[in-house]
Amino acid sequence: MSVYPKQETVPPLLVGFKNIPAYFLQPLRLWRTYDRSNLRLDLIAGLTVAVVLLPQAIAYAFIAELPAQVGLYTAIVAAVIGALWGSSNHLQTGPTNAISLLVLSTLLASAAPGTPEFLVLTGMVAVMVGVFQLFMGLARLGMLVNFVSHSVIVGFSSGAGVLIAIKQLRPLLGLEFSSHNLIETIHGVVTHLPETHPPTAILGLGTVLLLALLRRFAPKLPGPLIGMVTAAAVIGLLKLDQQGVEVIGELPRGLPPLAKLPLFDFELYAELSAGALAIAAIGLVEAMSIARSIASQTGQRLDSNQEFVGQGLANIVAGLFSGYPCSGSFTRSAVNFKSGARTPLSSIFSGVFVLIAMFALASLAAFVPRAALAGVLMVIAYGMIDRKEIRRIWQGARPDALIMLVTFLGTLFLHLEFAVLTGIMLSFAVYIMKTSVPQVVPVLPDDDFKHFAYQPDKPSCPQLGNVDILGDLYFGAVSHIEHAIGQLMATHPDQRFLNIRMRSVNQCDFSGIHALESIVRAYRERGGDVFMVRVNAPVLALMKTTNFYKYLGADHFLSEDQAITHVFYNVLDPAVCIYECEVRAFKECQNLPRHSYALDIPLHTELPLGEIRYISPQTLWEQLHGNNPPFIIDVREPREFKRRRIPQAELKPLPTLVSETINLVSGRQVVCVCRGGRRSARAAYILQQNGSKKVLALKGGMLAWEAAGFLTAVET
Repeated sequence: MSVYPKQETVPPLLVGFKNIPAYFLQPLRLWRTYDRSNLRLDLIAGLTVAVVLLPQAIAYAFIAELPAQVGLYTAIVAAVIGALWGSSNHLQTGPTNAISLLVLSTLLASAAPGTPEFLVLTGMVAVMVGVFQLFMGLARLGMLVNFVSHSVIVGFSSGAGVLIAIKQLRPLLGLEFSSHNLIETIHGVVTHLPETHPPTAILGLGTVLLLALLRRFAPKLPGPLIGMVTAAAVIGLLKLDQQGVEVIGELPRGLPPLAKLPLFDFELYAELSAGALAIAAIGLVEAMSIARSIASQTGQRLDSNQEFVGQGLANIVAGLFSGYPCSGSFTRSAVNFKSGARTPLSSIFSGVFVLIAMFALASLAAFVPRAALAGVLMVIAYGMIDRKEIRRIWQGARPDALIMLVTFLGTLFLHLEFAVLTGIMLSFAVYIMKTSVPQVVPVLPDDDFKHFAYQPDKPSCPQLGNVDILGDLYFGAVSHIEHAIGQLMATHPDQRFLNIRMRSVNQCDFSGIHALESIVRAYRERGGDVFMVRVNAPVLALMKTTNFYKYLGADHFLSEDQAITHVFYNVLDPAVCIYECEVRAFKECQNLPRHSYALDIPLHTELPLGEIRYISPQTLWEQLHGNNPPFIIDVREPREFKRRRIPQAELKPLPTLVSETINLVSGRQVVCVCRGGRRSARAAYILQQNGSKKVLALKGGMLAWEAAGFLTAVET
């Protein structure tokens, strides 16, 4: 008997909570395992990332309509905490464009940008996002991120890019109007376009042109930082701030302050929960996809649950220290990796360098024009629209294209949190639809008889059907599987036997067991049976604990290599194979004798149960050596008869019994013989129907006779 691994009986949730101390000890493991030879490379990478992070933190804060310092606080705190408690060596955590847009959408319904309430709610959302993510990590639910389709991310990122670009037209051109959605923004830009402020527009469009040129001719240079410094220099030299050009203003010097948050306002939690959940989901998918992308190049083995813990703690601490929700950044993580970073310490250094820069350069922010930031954001927004990936998805599977399109349109025209959740729910719906309609594919051997394949143009065996179930047998799929096999039975009413290939069935529940029982019952009611091959260990274990294994029979679970051979020689009716079937579907069929009889009477595959009486080889041997030996009729083909036979047997091939009248001696017992006992059972039934009463079939046929060691005759 095979031994299968014991199934885990402790829920994953409880198993995860047992490992809570291990998740929080990640910084200690980092300290103990750190190789000091990596310090120089980590320092260089951290400084390089900080050069990119500094302008991005300010720009992304403006997407969420938050003060620049909130973005910087988030950049400092998230980079350090995310690196200490995450699992990736290169993931850089901090403000991102997509998350910033989601934060703004979530908070607009509760507070106006620029108010103290807006800042408080920003911190609250960050804490809520962190709690969601932390819980998922501690509960070992990291695998849930796999159920969010890549198409959701592409659709949301593309929609967010369009929204960010259009939203930045107002500060880019120096227009003054208020808007709350895409339509209002477009209408406002068109209506107020004549009111464009020329110096502002020149600075903004000049920044866009400069970044485009840098990206084209010097892509390795920190374009956003150069663009902002250049624009600030122009402001300082020409004193354009005195001509109505809006600037950021001087930044406060100091460590991120502790925020005063209403952590016990439960009504506020209910109000912000949908948005926080959407931010948490997108943030985790974003972070894990980036970490995996880089890990595929470095060979690092990631722990998704540990990364969830790191992202959760980064958001919680950022919210508590006057920041806003954060996630992994693809741009900064790629810079971190390409700069030679070896460990998470590089991300910690990037946060420290931003803190130093904040102290040193705070006064210079007074000269950075808002239009230059808008130009930076428009270039970044353009990069968010991955046209190549959109084209691939659109040309690929229709469900993925639908998910992408719905998420994209939802991002443009719905509240962003609902657009994200709609895309995620649609991903789940598509997954459920796919898994609930697994393919049930009739298969036949290929021309070399080495592999089974779907070959609809080939005729199938009239007695034995072979199907592959390509999917799991769970409650959502059983109806489809039963319907598909029911159609197979209706299409091939003479197929009394079914061989189910279970190699692709990795999971099965009690509904699946009931479905299999129903299928077996249906085939047995038509006088046949069901066999199975390649049943996976967990599925077989469930079959045993639910008694399905006993119900079907241990001898009905066959090895793939021997399944057809076993069924062919021990189950199928050779009379049908020889006299009725011209298909020769299996390798075993190829050596069957080709009948030369004009057989017009079909040999139906059904035999009434209990109608046939049998005689054992031992009893027949004794009767042959008694006073009244039985008359033995060998119903095989002539060439079989010549090879080996019972000495007293007379050859009467089965078609002869069907098509001719056989005169038997009245009162003498007749024994029909064939190779394995099935043709002889049919012959005995035919003779009984013709009026002969003393007719028996040799049980087990010539195979049993020879196995018992009794004498056989051979024609020379």
